[in-house]
Amino acid sequence: MLTPLPRPLAELPVRRLTLGDLAACADLCEDRGWPRDEHRWGLLLAAGTGYGMDDPGGKGLMATCVVTSYGPRLAAIGMLLVAERYARQGVARHLMRHVIDEAAGTPLSLYVTSAGQPLYEQLGFAIVGRVERVTGFFRPTGDGASTATVRPATAEDLQAMVRLDTDVFGSDRMHVLARLPAYADHIRVAEGDGKLVGYAATWPSAHTHVVGPLIAPDTDTAQALVASLAEATDLPLRADIDARHAELLDWFKECGLQESSKTTVMTYGTSDLPGDWTRRYAPLTVATG
Repeated sequence: MLTPLPRPLAELPVRRLTLGDLAACADLCEDRGWPRDEHRWGLLLAAGTGYGMDDPGGKGLMATCVVTSYGPRLAAIGMLLVAERYARQGVARHLMRHVIDEAAGTPLSLYVTSAGQPLYEQLGFAIVGRVERVTGFFRPTGDGASTATVRPATAEDLQAMVRLDTDVFGSDRMHVLARLPAYADHIRVAEGDGKLVGYAATWPSAHTHVVGPLIAPDTDTAQALVASLAEATDLPLRADIDARHAELLDWFKECGLQESSKTTVMTYGTSDLPGDWTRRYAPLTVATG
């Protein structure tokens, strides 16, 4: 049964979230049937800006949203969640308008399900891409002809990873990548012609290992990075791949993973994502709205 709001929506306050709200954020995920993912919440609240609305009934959080800034060219929106008991009452629209106002003209991006897409279209977001999620146990096929050398990353690789990441994503994400060694269970780098040309990581979520980020100069190198990461885990893999990389998606399916969902990439205030999509295979996290 839906809970009616006790006062006009426009009067409900939106506040900044802190790491002290981590458990309440995870509770809200569980309320909507998502994995609790406290590990991911910890990264997002540390590297980004969390916004929340307290349940007027005193039952934790009514809604959440996290914005991760990548400088003046882009900020990424994720974890827009509204408690089931307050669904379809304009809460998400109110929170998103607050986030847009707070962005003060900075272009925004997000990954959205088909259910949430109409809301974002009404708010002025436009479709710029598609993402396909694949999940399953990885079974290597023995294919692949990458000339790059793949090895575990070390602390000395961080600066080169940041330079490559900045080039590929079009923004300096040092504040996120600096947290990657503590966040990820495994990180691999690819070297070619004496320099770092790609990197990838896996991190834990709901009894799977999620692949991301995944940056590579070509599909063969992306495959080599994923295969190396897969060797390090007995858990099923999950990957959210830019749908334009059809060859890599086909390879994942040949290796035993199956399509589990599709999402739409949308932007506000810009006609496309900055950077070089041809080398950007998977993001660090995908949190749909």
